[in-house]
Amino acid sequence: MDDNRVKLTVMGISYTQLKSEAYALILAEEDGKYRIPIVIGEQEAQSIAIRLEGIRPLRPLTHDLFVSFAHAFGVKLKEVFIYRFEDGIFSSEMTFTDGEREVKIDSRTSDAVSIALRTKAPIYTTREIIEETGFEMEEVDPEDMDADTFDTSSLTENENLDGVEDEAPSMPRVENYSLEELEKTLEKLISEEDYEEAARISDIIRRKKKDSES
Repeated sequence: MDDNRVKLTVMGISYTQLKSEAYALILAEEDGKYRIPIVIGEQEAQSIAIRLEGIRPLRPLTHDLFVSFAHAFGVKLKEVFIYRFEDGIFSSEMTFTDGEREVKIDSRTSDAVSIALRTKAPIYTTREIIEETGFEMEEVDPEDMDADTFDTSSLTENENLDGVEDEAPSMPRVENYSLEELEKTLEKLISEEDYEEAARISDIIRRKKKDSES
């Protein structure tokens, strides 16, 4: 692989809502301490979050439909490459193959990451983008990461994350619910197709089960 290319993993979504109703997708440098925050929209954040939490929607979302369509015709996503950062916007391309030829398609980074998660395709960027947009943080076990309280205070204006608002005070506190109550709540949210809140509840359930096993 080109020495200038850096492999990334999806660390999580910041559920702290911004004034523009955007969210922060956090990509992590594999085997490194750099993290890249990418501002994405609510629908894109929802699509990524439900995949990270393993939630199965009642009906396929757009990214699920795209993946099913590609697989039906024998097309595979080979990789995602975030190749440029300009004027606060990340540009990405997706490389598809049918086994005989390869085609590169320009894409929004949020869409590319969402599809990569569903196909387990690798995500890469350049060392220059890492150094320009990334920030360092100590290694954190993803299992211990609380997406609801992800600290965005260290992010700079270059990442377009100034003006962060606190979570709405009307948001119910469910951390003290029993597992049975949480699972009933999750089932209800999925039936209502409220996948953003379902992802949050699913994360709480996962952490509670982990704590009970330790």
